[in-house]
Amino acid sequence: MAGQVYLTRAGYQKLVEQLESLKTTERQRIAKAIGEARAQGDISENAEYDAAKEAQAHNEARIAEHEGTLSNVAFIEDMNIPSDKIFIGATATLKDLDLNVEIRYTLLAPEEVEFGPNRISVFSPIGKGLLTHAVGDEVLIKVPAGNKRFKVLTIKR
Repeated sequence: MAGQVYLTRAGYQKLVEQLESLKTTERQRIAKAIGEARAQGDISENAEYDAAKEAQAHNEARIAEHEGTLSNVAFIEDMNIPSDKIFIGATATLKDLDLNVEIRYTLLAPEEVEFGPNRISVFSPIGKGLLTHAVGDEVLIKVPAGNKRFKVLTIKR
């Protein structure tokens, strides 16, 4: 894996837990499925065996991916990121100027986005559009459905 991956400590811990589950629970489940398929006899035309071996390859690929990610982690909390602008790790409260509602987003690395609500990737259209903006800025962001307009109300680190 090339380059650093920026995670919170909580996101790092979730990835460690996922990796442990893949290495233990999933490996055992898949090994059992392979053993059961082998017990059925000829494996040359055994769809269950083929599916279990494919699941094993997929699981091993996920393990390698997680290990690569974890070996390149830089903790967001340890970085000297300005708190007056929106950067990775910031939680921004915005006013959607089209819908006249407030929304809160925390901008994170893609590897960590799935771990909670209102978390968006810094690489998503809205995430990219919000980067470097400060409180009071009005932001026009092109999204697949058209354009979104926001006003930055608060930024927290």
